Amino acid sequence: MKLTTKGRYAVTAMLDLALHAQEGPVPLADISQRQGISLSYLEQLFAKLRRQGLVDSARGPGGGYRLSRASKDIAVAEVINAINENIDIRRCGGLGNCQDDEPCLTHELWSDLSQQIQDFLNGISLGDLVERREVREVSARQDSRQKGHGFVPIMTAEPVNQ
Repeated sequence: MKLTTKGRYAVTAMLDLALHAQEGPVPLADISQRQGISLSYLEQLFAKLRRQGLVDSARGPGGGYRLSRASKDIAVAEVINAINENIDIRRCGGLGNCQDDEPCLTHELWSDLSQQIQDFLNGISLGDLVERREVREVSARQDSRQKGHGFVPIMTAEPVNQ
């Protein structure tokens, strides 16, 4: 399995949103600054997340995004699936045509592992991640840097396919 930048950024941004949910709508510019993800890339990701019903947007001054459900009710797998990320590690993508249009020798092994990964990501919610001490420590450090306007490099990535 190769979780691409798109999937990692989507989970990171949604976790940031969950961590700051009590502050009201969170501007993408704030997430961009804290996480070092380009604003234009976040806009593309959040358009997909909104279409899939994971976030709601508020326009105007004080606007931004908020989770559409409680963080404990949003599985990491939902976030990854919402942006059309594939978390299947089989080279055939589950079609069973890995070798000469037939399943390969290790097809079932990779199928089982793909299912384990899917089950793990379905079993962990944004709320579970928010409760982790390590996540809270990193978030506090990022908030401190943002308030102090510390330098955070902006990471860029290829455009998100619509």
